[in-house]
Amino acid sequence: MAVNINKDTVYRAAKPKEKDYMINDGGGLYLVVHINGSKLWRFVYYFNGKRKKFSLGGYPDTNLEIARRKSEEARENLANGLDPNSFKKASKELKKIESLNEQRLNQGLSVIGSFNDISEKWLKSTEHLVSKTTHTKKISRLNRLAYPFLGNKQITDIKSSDIFEVIKPLIERNQLETAHRLHGEISSIFAYAIVHNYTNYDPAQPVAKQIPAQKVKHRAAIIDPKLFGQLLRDIQNYQGTFIVVNAFKLSPLLFQRPGEIRTMLWSDIDLDEKEWRPYISKTDFHHIVPLSNQAVAIIEEIKPLTHRSVYVFPSSRGDGRPMSDNTIRTALKTLGYKSDVMTAHGFRTTASTLLNEQGWNPDAIERQLAHTPRDQVRAAYNRAQYLDERRRMMQEWADYLDNLKIK
Repeated sequence: MAVNINKDTVYRAAKPKEKDYMINDGGGLYLVVHINGSKLWRFVYYFNGKRKKFSLGGYPDTNLEIARRKSEEARENLANGLDPNSFKKASKELKKIESLNEQRLNQGLSVIGSFNDISEKWLKSTEHLVSKTTHTKKISRLNRLAYPFLGNKQITDIKSSDIFEVIKPLIERNQLETAHRLHGEISSIFAYAIVHNYTNYDPAQPVAKQIPAQKVKHRAAIIDPKLFGQLLRDIQNYQGTFIVVNAFKLSPLLFQRPGEIRTMLWSDIDLDEKEWRPYISKTDFHHIVPLSNQAVAIIEEIKPLTHRSVYVFPSSRGDGRPMSDNTIRTALKTLGYKSDVMTAHGFRTTASTLLNEQGWNPDAIERQLAHTPRDQVRAAYNRAQYLDERRRMMQEWADYLDNLKIK
């Protein structure tokens, strides 16, 4: 196939005629001379049996050398089974995206099609499915642990080995719960990317088997009634600040999670109804905790001191925050109860064990512990179904603890 047939003087000297005409330079390259005198380089070719063409630019701004180079690139694409026209459009689109990405980076935004970009889309699509606290934790985990390694990588370029490099430090530090959570979130991001045609494979799948199974941690708790009675007497005699003493006394009466007790809000308490109605972020629902007469007495005793605060048990620093999460743990250690004997979380285990032994309805106990079905309809039904029984149970539990203290 003849190429480079003419010298530049032929194209420079070409004059318009009554009709547009083409001068062949060989290899599919032509110069089209229009009746108005304008000149345009055009590449003509056949692809899949169809005659096609596209412009390479106007002459003389696009000179003969540039036009021949572009036509050579087009012929190479044809030899590789690519449609030069489609390739040209894709190249233009790529340059457009590169320019847009440069602008986005300058504005502090994520690169289009990157892990960051797809993650943000996934987070937005799932925001309504989880609590605000859970959503914030996911964002934090991805920001701290995944984005520094995967952030600006194109989602299609990420390999299983890249994801393992993100997870590996967590495994080495034995942070297995975080490793499993982060892996699950990364895999969910790829599932979103597959459904929305950003990629066709989840490279996180093979990584799952590389993360060791997490061993269940059983928090220490005293379940012997006699020993628990001694603990209650020790709590009664504990010498601490008034706020801490009352939080300590309330813990075995309510047996909610330590974090829920220390962040108890005055706005969630109805002393007339003898109820505490906290929002439980762990299971994403509003719980109803019946208050025994003993629990009401403790709350009423502390009310004059802290009722102007948002929290029932505010921090002693007066900084608007709740009591520290280490407070009850430290109080137990002060009384001589090491973490392998009794923990702040252990009050839940003690109550669950002894109440089950006393024959209370296991479902009522589970509801009181805020172990609630994720299905919102079932959750609401169960709260209403067992509330009267739980009121009786909480009062009898408080009376039982009073008896243990004097034995």
